[in-house]
Formats: sequence, C-alpha cells, structure tokens
Amino acid sequence: MKGTVGELGEFGLIRELTSRLTTTPAVRVGPGDDAAVVAAPDRRVVASTDILLEGRHFRRDWSTAYDVGRKAAAQNLADIAAMGAVPTALLLGLVVPAELPVTWASELMDGLRDECQVAGASVVGGDVVRGDTIMVSITALGDLRGQEPVTRAGAQPGDLVAVTGWLGWSAAGYAVLARGFRSPRAFVEAHRRPEPPYHAGPAAAALGATAMCDVSDGLIADLGHIAEASKVRIDIRSGAIDIPTQMNDIGQAVGVDPMQWVLSGGEDHAIVATFSPDVKLPARWKVIGEVLNPSALPQVTVDGAPWTSKGGWDHFGGDIES
Repeated sequence: MKGTVGELGEFGLIRELTSRLTTTPAVRVGPGDDAAVVAAPDRRVVASTDILLEGRHFRRDWSTAYDVGRKAAAQNLADIAAMGAVPTALLLGLVVPAELPVTWASELMDGLRDECQVAGASVVGGDVVRGDTIMVSITALGDLRGQEPVTRAGAQPGDLVAVTGWLGWSAAGYAVLARGFRSPRAFVEAHRRPEPPYHAGPAAAALGATAMCDVSDGLIADLGHIAEASKVRIDIRSGAIDIPTQMNDIGQAVGVDPMQWVLSGGEDHAIVATFSPDVKLPARWKVIGEVLNPSALPQVTVDGAPWTSKGGWDHFGGDIES
C-alpha cells in the first residue's frame, strides 16, 4: 500500500496491519474487539514485555522493517521459552511518525507474524500511536502446559551449565555493520534476525532444568543473573565453547578477541540452563561450565578466574560490548 500512515489514518492503518495476520487454535478472539481472548489450559499465563526504540535498538539503514519485526518478536518469545513455556500470543504497541510510509509498518507486521509462526504463536492485538520516532513495544504470552516455571533461582552446586543456540554471532554482526560492511552475511543476519531455539526451553523444563535464562545481555551477564538469584558461583570453561572460523576472521579484521563476543555479546537469544549432572542432555545442548559454591570470587568466572574484559548490555549505562 502506497502513502504514509498519516494519510491512511489510525483505523486505516489498523485494518492494514491486522489484515496481514494469521491465527492459531489458542486464539479464541483475535484482533478487532476490545481485547483478545487466548486459551490458557494450564490456568497460568507467562508474560514478558520489551521495547525497541529507533536509534537505540535498531537502525533503518541497517535493518529492514521486516528484520525489526522478526527481532522484536524473537526477543520476547525467547523470554517465554526460557521460562519453560510454549509461546502462544503477542501484543504490539506501535508508535510511528505520520510521515512513515505505510509499507514500513506493513513489513514490520509481516516480520512479527512470521516469527510468531516459527514459535507457534500469533499476534492477537495492540495499539498504534503517532509520535516523533518509531517505538515498538511487545508483550508476549505463553502457556506452561503443566510444567513448573523454570526461574533463575534454582541452580545448585554440582549442576552443569549448558547452552543451546548461537553465542557471539549477533555481536560479531554488529561489529561488521558498525564498520560499514554487510558480510559475512550469516553474522549480519544473526544481528538483524536472531533465531532463538524456542523448542529447547520447554524441553529443558521437561528434562528437569534447575535454572534457565535466555542470552539477551551477554553470557556472563545472564549467567550472573542466575548466579545471583541462586546464590551460587558459576564457572565457564572457555575451551568448551567452539568459535567458528569466520568469527575468528572477523575478530582478526577488527582487532577484537572473538571470545569477547561469545562471553559478553548479547541479542543472540540462545538459552542457557543448569542441570543435575545425572541428566542425559540431547546433542543440541553443549556443556560449558559448572555451578559451584559461592566464594569471594565474582559470581561468574571463566576458567576459574575473573573475566576482566567489560561486556554486556545496560540500558542506562550503554553498550559496553567493546
């Protein structure tokens, strides 16, 4: 559709966006009423929310609207999976300037819809508001399906630490984009469109995961959340983490140790969890460390020593990846 969102108007924009959506059996009442109705057979609803702000979390010269939609959905649906739940629904709050092309908003919705389909969820409603810059606010919902939620607080000394999904790929892609390049494409795409292993969260819960988190702020930072909540220390074995050859090549080209991206880079939305050592983990999980008794050392160490490089993400402190 041609024209701007201002020319189309609020209700015309809503009609355009909702016309692009699909549904799932969990949705009893979808967009178009005062509120959506989503089935919750478990009688408990897992909920998570997040905000993406243009210039802070995405750039239109780096990412298409479709990319932004996929990323916005992925980072919220990953939080649902990391609780051991199955994603069911997503709500959108969208702030846009009146002069924004309608095609941008439509492609954003296409990205949200398609990422929801990957996770088995659907967009069920939301709101649009005029503003000076683009802001995408997402609320994701999920169903535990009879499982207990896996929080950050259950890790025990003796547990193994395992991860599934990509580590450091998004940060490496960011480094490439920041220097004006668009390849290696796999890493750039990992930054634009993360691929969380949604299935692994509920599967880990069924295996008896004692604590779990998605890697959004960086592996050390997110394991730090588990260590703090569980009152333990976690030691990562760097030798257990494989670094792809192309990531090594990027690191050499930009003068960064790729282990920095693996340990401190965020937005891959891999899932990291702790398990009793007697649990037989599927091949998709890689054991990368262990849970120890608390000590005077930092709560997360690497090869038994503090990790001295800064890293991770703090919305008020800024990006301190490199």
